[in-house]
Amino acid sequence: MRIQPSQFPLAPRHAVLDRPMTPPFPAGSRTLGLGLGCFWGAEKCFWNEPGVVTTAVGYAGGHAANPTYRDVCAGATGHAEVVLVVFDGDDALLERLLDVFWESHDPTQGMRQGNDVGSQYRSAIYVADDKELGLARSSRDRYQEALGRAGYGKITTEIATGRDFYYAEDYHQQYLVRNPAGYCGLGGTGVCAR
Repeated sequence: MRIQPSQFPLAPRHAVLDRPMTPPFPAGSRTLGLGLGCFWGAEKCFWNEPGVVTTAVGYAGGHAANPTYRDVCAGATGHAEVVLVVFDGDDALLERLLDVFWESHDPTQGMRQGNDVGSQYRSAIYVADDKELGLARSSRDRYQEALGRAGYGKITTEIATGRDFYYAEDYHQQYLVRNPAGYCGLGGTGVCAR
């Protein structure tokens, strides 16, 4: 995933982790873009995971540069709401973060998550290279088996490399810390990834 400079002024530090949300990140850091519905609740799933350096919310997977929240919600850009997860670790940590991703939403719902309907709420994994692409696809296949045993349908998650990440406006960053009673429609299937 290619991280684009923010077009919006952002807080200098993450509201939970007290670390920068924009590059440069510590040497050896890796990035992952995850779409699992509304990014407010999705970000909260990852910021306290061991090995996570920082998180931020934004837009990826579309065709327009520098989208705004209004553009994305109108469905005009093709972007998904995603969480940028910056982590410091090996492939085992990446696989664990993917398990959190699968367990935190229902990846069989297509262009929606619960009451949130539209292509911006689709399930998506955006990785850096072909090796990570293989790991993401393997994790999908494992989770598909578990979902099938539980009676769920086919996973619709988009998995890709080479996508641009655009930061969302500052008021979306760590939204549920700034707005503890804020909306979170995120819900998993109850099916374990392992």
